[in-house]
Amino acid sequence: MSTQLGAPTAVLRAHEELFAYWATLRHRGRLPSRSDIDPARIKRHLPLVTLTTVIGPPRDYRLRLAGTELWGVYGGEITGRRLSDIYSAGAADYWRRELDSVVTQQRPGVGHHNLAWRGASHMSLIWLRLPLSSDGREVDLILGYDAVLTPRREVPSGVRAA
Repeated sequence: MSTQLGAPTAVLRAHEELFAYWATLRHRGRLPSRSDIDPARIKRHLPLVTLTTVIGPPRDYRLRLAGTELWGVYGGEITGRRLSDIYSAGAADYWRRELDSVVTQQRPGVGHHNLAWRGASHMSLIWLRLPLSSDGREVDLILGYDAVLTPRREVPSGVRAA
């Protein structure tokens, strides 16, 4: 899978970079908007970026954009789809709770989610969600970054890793 990262350190660095960029876009306590984001400033992260639209009532979420590297994680295109179209019921409930927290608290969220719902319990999704707002107050869009971690392959002694 092309979204595999060699070390959790790379994921943490990406999270720190995206959070720091998002934080610079806040002015006088107002949340940044989609129009504040310059994709060129986060270019190297774009393949793993999502934009999730908050819809409702009742509140629900639709993937407005999903980076190209996420195709392999989800087994296909997820842009334009709701949580219930992408995930099993349990995984959709997990994401709904996490995204509801970002919307309600108007604060970033970060976490870990096992990919057992995709039949890949040996893989973990390390995620970051950053609230965006077209009016500076109410969260109506969420900027996300997802990275997949897998256990490192052990290389037999005497064999060079490629």
